[in-house]
Amino acid sequence: MINFGSMGSSELGYISVAEGNKLFPFQIKRVYWTYFTPQNVIRGRHAHRRLEQIIFAISGVIDCETEMIDGEIIRFRLDEPNMGLFLPINCWREMKFSHAAVLMCLASMEYDETDYIRDYTEFKKVRENEN
Repeated sequence: MINFGSMGSSELGYISVAEGNKLFPFQIKRVYWTYFTPQNVIRGRHAHRRLEQIIFAISGVIDCETEMIDGEIIRFRLDEPNMGLFLPINCWREMKFSHAAVLMCLASMEYDETDYIRDYTEFKKVRENEN
């Protein structure tokens, strides 16, 4: 998790800033957000070969389960808009959204369908080849 900090007050509101690649392990090439995801839908269910990402729950709560290439499984709850979760390459992820949750993603690459590992069996084969 990466804490982007916040400035402000409860009277006026808060701001968090991501400027000039400070705090980032990569150069940002793409920004996108997802919203209106039904609560019963699990998003993600994929990994990336080269793409790195930082994801935020800008609004609401997003429960994220990651599986690293070494088999380590970690669960995260994104519920603070100033906290970002770094997703490295070869990291399988599954996410469940609360009602009206908004996910924002900072990505190291432009969209490339060939970078996705969408089949969990294929992901496990990549893991076996890495070990």
